[in-house]
Amino acid sequence: MKQSEKMGERPKHLNDQLVSSLDDSPSPPAPFEHRIVSVKQTEVAMCYSVCRHEVLGGGRFGQVHKCTEISTGLSLAAKIIKVKGAKEREEVKNEINVMNQLNHVNLIQLYDAFEAKNNITLIMEYLDGGELFDRITDENYNLTELDAILFTKQICEGVRYLHQHYILHLDLKPENILCVNHTGNQIKIIDFGLARRYKPREKLKVNFGTPEFLAPEVVNYDFVSFPTDMWSVGVITYMLLSGLSPFLGETDAETMNYVVNCSWDFDAEAFEQLSEEAKDFISRLLVKEKSCRMSATQCLKHEWLNNLPAKAKKYKLRLKSQLLLQGYMAHRKWKKHFYVVAAANRLKRFQSMSVKLA
Repeated sequence: MKQSEKMGERPKHLNDQLVSSLDDSPSPPAPFEHRIVSVKQTEVAMCYSVCRHEVLGGGRFGQVHKCTEISTGLSLAAKIIKVKGAKEREEVKNEINVMNQLNHVNLIQLYDAFEAKNNITLIMEYLDGGELFDRITDENYNLTELDAILFTKQICEGVRYLHQHYILHLDLKPENILCVNHTGNQIKIIDFGLARRYKPREKLKVNFGTPEFLAPEVVNYDFVSFPTDMWSVGVITYMLLSGLSPFLGETDAETMNYVVNCSWDFDAEAFEQLSEEAKDFISRLLVKEKSCRMSATQCLKHEWLNNLPAKAKKYKLRLKSQLLLQGYMAHRKWKKHFYVVAAANRLKRFQSMSVKLA
């Protein structure tokens, strides 16, 4: 599970740039007013010019392309979702309903939607900066603990808004956090395809996700709630700071076994230059008992995410995590981690493995 390696020697010109500056300005709002979107039955091409050759991202659902609104010239993103049956159509319409409720600068905004025979296209706010982890593994970017604080704080702001509106994201992971541009520290959370409206009286269980970021209650097919997202925030923060994935095993089964046992630690070398506040923050999220995890509101009050001007003076070292994350990202390019945590007998096998390893 350990992926530590020595940090390579830094080019001299980068040594001269290792000065943290405090850019804690909020993410800009979408370049359009928040709107309640209804699905249209007309052709997308009547209103938008979709650049099919320019793929911004993709996943289990299909692909995202850059597009332009013909009448205004506004740059947007078209998420083209393949749908085969009624169930898949309902899932996409659930995503639209969720996004209609979201009006926050750290959550991507929906602009329009179109339904065709084999797909539904969501037209969304366009973000220029790419995935957060792609951005910070660029050799010209100097990742410091202050940067990690700024990114984590915005993730918590977005998640707090979701939870205040009784929405669970349920798929928080690095590729679902995009940078607004290539220069600032502003980010937005994307992809609400697995999001669910949370009704406390209706016990909710889910059996999908990405193994490294799954909370123990998902692997155990137990009830999920707001702390389920907070576990994922803890994993992302751990990775930002260390470059290591805390539960990653050789196989998906091994990864999920580490998760159900809450088997993780602070890698001594990766965390040697990091603050005690940062470690305390993670320790209050990667807790097996979901009721004991910090909420998004509690995270935003935690010492690690506050007193930023003082931290800007203190946290100037380039983090080792940058180099380690480059290796992780290269590995992720060929292994897509989305996984359906399937039948109950498989889950029982994980639990019996847990007993043996305990």
